[in-house]
Amino acid sequence: MKQRLLMSILFICFSTVTTSAQQPNPTSEDKNHNTASKQVSAFSIEAPQLNTTKKIWIYLPKDYDASKKKYPVIYMQDAQNLFDTKTSYVGEWNVDEKLDSLHAPVIVVGIEHGNEKRMEELTPYKNAKYGGGNADNYLDFIVKTLKPAIDFKYRTKTNAKNTGIMGSSLGGLVSYYALLKYPDVFGKAGVFSPSFWFNRNEIIELTEKTPKLKTKIYFLCGDNEGDADMVLDLNKIDALISKKRCECKNLTQKKIVKGGQHNEKLWRDGFSDAYIWLF
Repeated sequence: MKQRLLMSILFICFSTVTTSAQQPNPTSEDKNHNTASKQVSAFSIEAPQLNTTKKIWIYLPKDYDASKKKYPVIYMQDAQNLFDTKTSYVGEWNVDEKLDSLHAPVIVVGIEHGNEKRMEELTPYKNAKYGGGNADNYLDFIVKTLKPAIDFKYRTKTNAKNTGIMGSSLGGLVSYYALLKYPDVFGKAGVFSPSFWFNRNEIIELTEKTPKLKTKIYFLCGDNEGDADMVLDLNKIDALISKKRCECKNLTQKKIVKGGQHNEKLWRDGFSDAYIWLF
C-alpha cells in the first residue's frame, strides 16, 4: 500500500483517477496553452541552502497595482501544480481563478518542487527505506532567503498572523513540520493529505514535545487516498494538538472528505474553504 502511494508522490505524480465531477486530465492541446491568469508571474532566486536555483511563482490580487495597502502571504509547495495546466502533472489547483472569484486580498508565493529532489526537500527526517530528510534546509531557504526577498519586493504583512504555509502530500507533511519549527514565522497552515507515514514516529514525537501550538491549522484529507493510515494519522495528530490548546479558541479545522482521493481534485475543491477559514 505504501509502495503504491509512494509512486504517486515521488515526482508530484498524483493519482490520475477521474470521476464525472472531476476536472479531466489535461489533453495534449490543453498542455500547450498557459492557463495562469495575468496576476501570476515568476522569477528565479538562488537557494544557497539547497545548492540550487528555485523558480518562484507569484500571484498578486487584482487590486494590487491600484492600491497602496499591504497583503498577507501564503507560501505554497509544488508551484507547478497551482496555477497552470501547462506545467501541472495531471491538472492544476486553479489557485488564481479561485482567489480571483473570492476577490481575496492575499499574495501567494508558489515554490517549485525540486523534481528528482522533491522527496528529499519535503521530508523532515530520513526514512529507513526511501531516504529523504532535507526539509530543514528547504525551510531555511523559505524563511531566511525567500521570505525576506518577497517582503522587500512586495507590499506584505510580514508578521506570523498574516503569513501562511500550505501544501499537499509531502507538501502537506513539510507544511505541518514548518509550523512546528517556525511558529513565529507561520501563523496559519493548510495541511492537505499530509504524508505523515513517511516520518510518522518522528512527527508524533515532535508534536508531543512542542509546548505550545498557536498556529491556525486547516487539515484536509480523503477517506480513499490509497493510504489506509491517512485518516488514522490525521486524527492522531489532531488529538495531540487538541491537548495543547482549548477548542474554544477555534484554531483547528479538520475536514475528511468521503470518497476523497489523493489527487488535485481533492485539493482544488478544498482550497477555497481552507483559505476562507484560515484568513
